[in-house]
Amino acid sequence: MNVGFVGLGIMGTPMAGNLIKGGHRLFLYSIPMFGYSIAGGTNGGCLVSIALGFIGALIGSWLARRLGLPEVFAVTVGREHFPVVWSIIGAALFVAIVHLISGGRR
Repeated sequence: MNVGFVGLGIMGTPMAGNLIKGGHRLFLYSIPMFGYSIAGGTNGGCLVSIALGFIGALIGSWLARRLGLPEVFAVTVGREHFPVVWSIIGAALFVAIVHLISGGRR
């Protein structure tokens, strides 16, 4: 049987081990591994995160201006306004597009 397993903490690791011993095929995902990767624990993880944030900020800001959307939450630095919410939405859209184009995980 194929089993998806999220979380390999104190309880998850032994449970996943027992499922593997039982002959099940596991698909594992753990948030700490993801955080470790984004923080630079893997090759390029930190750089990819920076690029993702930057491109997301550009896309989100552009969409907000183009569609005339209000700035829900913005940070002002000098005379520049940075639309935080739209930047986060732009990053999420960018990740979704890249995921669709690349075919996701294989």
